[in-house]
Amino acid sequence: MSIFSLFSRKGPTGFGYASTAEEVTAGLNLAGKTVLVTGCNSGLGQETMRVLALRGAGVIGTARTLAKAKEAAAKCGAVGLECELSDSASVRACVAAVRAMGVGLDAIVANAGIMALPELATAMGYELQFVTNHIGHFILVTGLEECLSADGRVVMLSSSLHSSAPAAGIDFDNLDGAKGYRPWEAYGQSKMANLLFAKELSRRFAGTGRTAYAVHPGVITTNLARSLNPVLRNLMAVAGPLMMKSIPQGAATECFCAVHPAAPALSGNYFADCNVATCRADGNDAALARRLWDLSLEIAA
Repeated sequence: MSIFSLFSRKGPTGFGYASTAEEVTAGLNLAGKTVLVTGCNSGLGQETMRVLALRGAGVIGTARTLAKAKEAAAKCGAVGLECELSDSASVRACVAAVRAMGVGLDAIVANAGIMALPELATAMGYELQFVTNHIGHFILVTGLEECLSADGRVVMLSSSLHSSAPAAGIDFDNLDGAKGYRPWEAYGQSKMANLLFAKELSRRFAGTGRTAYAVHPGVITTNLARSLNPVLRNLMAVAGPLMMKSIPQGAATECFCAVHPAAPALSGNYFADCNVATCRADGNDAALARRLWDLSLEIAA
């Protein structure tokens, strides 16, 4: 727990910066519920899977390789599946595997991601962070929509760094990075895409009982930082005890949105510290979200 946690306050939900995943799920009986969590083999995904299983949920955890997924899932009695988000064939195989299980999904937690790759890399003809963080999850979520229960939830892991996205929100003319690549701007764009996707999902879910959320987990030292240069990684290690969240604290907001009874009334919002937060203005741009949705369908086809 950081020093900052000692001085943080709780918000309207009764939770706040210092709340942990176990705290926001305390007293909940999730027996009979099934939740899919991407990126289950480390960090926030691993903690989210562990806590939801602890509360009785059946959890399907995915990772880039089957071996990693199975190893992580075995620790809490979950099911492990491969889902390499930058590979559309792998994502579709995961969708097929979940459908074949014949289970209804009460929540999908799109937790996995990559951050600030130092050099331009591509997949499917597009910049890799955009593909991994957004397109892969778009294919997964839309492919599993028929498996969502009547009150199913979709939780997209965005970030406060969606604010570092290009001025247009999504630079549709440079999604392959060929016209210039800036690591943090590209990461911000992918997180803006996660935010816009959650907003559009919520609009499309209106009146159905299903809900969707975008989540900023906080600043945490996890494997997400593996691509950062050594100087930044060392700075994060020093800053951790002062102002960064622990992994249990970082997993709290996604767990809150995935299973807490108070969350459905707040569908379509951007969350931080287990409470509704303010996103960049164009994160609420419905036309931008629809344009991204239409392009994502084309890429996924």
